Amino acid sequence: MANLPKHANARVLVGIETSDDAGVYLLRDDLAIVQTVDFFSPLTDDPYMFGQIAAANSLSDIYAMGAKPLTALNIACYASCVPLSVMGEVLRGGADKAAEAGVALLGGHTVENADIKYGLAVTGVVDPNKIIKNSGARAGDSLILTKPLGTGIVTTAYKAGMADVVHLQAALNTMTELNKTAAEVFATFDVHGGTDITGFGMLGHTVEVARASGIEIVLSAGEIPLLPGTLEYAAMGLIPAGAYRNAEHFASCVSIDGAVPEALTDALYDPQTSGGLLFSLPPQDAEQALRALKQAGVPAVKVGYCRAGSPGRVDVKYLTDARGKRT
Repeated sequence: MANLPKHANARVLVGIETSDDAGVYLLRDDLAIVQTVDFFSPLTDDPYMFGQIAAANSLSDIYAMGAKPLTALNIACYASCVPLSVMGEVLRGGADKAAEAGVALLGGHTVENADIKYGLAVTGVVDPNKIIKNSGARAGDSLILTKPLGTGIVTTAYKAGMADVVHLQAALNTMTELNKTAAEVFATFDVHGGTDITGFGMLGHTVEVARASGIEIVLSAGEIPLLPGTLEYAAMGLIPAGAYRNAEHFASCVSIDGAVPEALTDALYDPQTSGGLLFSLPPQDAEQALRALKQAGVPAVKVGYCRAGSPGRVDVKYLTDARGKRT
């Protein structure tokens, strides 16, 4: 990011400075547009399912900013050795997921490539006074995560031919799930800051929030939600290369208690696809938000809190609740 050209513009409300989830540009005092783009290679042999996952993943950055997605453009790479019908199913999956989100798919661009890749460029809108930034978390806030971790590890196990079909299906289900409902619930509460959990994994994105907000984050090791099979596959060494890159890049900003199993540490660095929202709220709002999210069918969990501490650092440890139970 440091090497990217920067152009000063008074209407840019969120740019590249804090590695936030999307860019925000002011149109008028009460309206700003939010823009993002993402695409990647297939995680499953089912092209329709892949299209859904890629679209949900692209849309997630808009929801992470507290915005409403309105339009999208396809970005697709197709391999000439693959039947066009396969690419058609990918596009159909993306179109159906965009329709589920209430997003108008306006077209896009396709190029020939050695491998299939797919994603969306998405434009949304937000009230400039209600933008959720990764720089907005405050000391004293509670942290809520809306999806379990482990998509990278489970899909790696699948590619190795070692994933239980039930575990794989659970991972696919969470990746195709839009963050729309969660975002709509959060919109009724005083969210201070946040992000979504994607390629940098739980720890990478949490470090970015801590750094941008100038606070320290404590994660409760016993409360981190995981997809079934995640710890089992991690203990077997079925870990994506991206997890090692995340650890190499962010480990200097992270402290992990010795009681935390290595497999859980791997899961916290595991790069996620179409992961959940990680939002910070005042404790009283967080408890109400958790109840509302669960009533809406979102498997949200309180996973930690923010404190003044050492700005930019993340501390992973087991906590003790009021009854002396380790969490």
